[in-house]
Amino acid sequence: MVDSPCAAKHPISSGCTGQPLEMAVRVLDGRWKVPILFQLFTAPTLRFSGLQRAIPGISQKMLIERLRDLEAAGVVTRTVHPSVPPKVEYSLTERGRGLQPALRALHAWAEKIEPAHAST
Repeated sequence: MVDSPCAAKHPISSGCTGQPLEMAVRVLDGRWKVPILFQLFTAPTLRFSGLQRAIPGISQKMLIERLRDLEAAGVVTRTVHPSVPPKVEYSLTERGRGLQPALRALHAWAEKIEPAHAST
């Protein structure tokens, strides 16, 4: 009987680390990254101003920082079009699109547990 996902993949290994999951969580760490990703799941390509309008409460500085973090993680790509004024667009990379099923599942899980936490 297999009692963990690690045992299924690595039955000989003596233990399982959460290292890959920890790396994935680090990519998502930060208050504004998940809302940014959900906006890009909805509209595959958005300009900076469109993202800022779609996410109430995010400052320009914070949006720039989080987009840079996501770009460095290989989740978001930034495209600069040579025009005046410069047109900058953001979209998900293949790696970023791969996050969609996991984040949608996490969202569904969070909705299920939210009522339980409200009563505690």
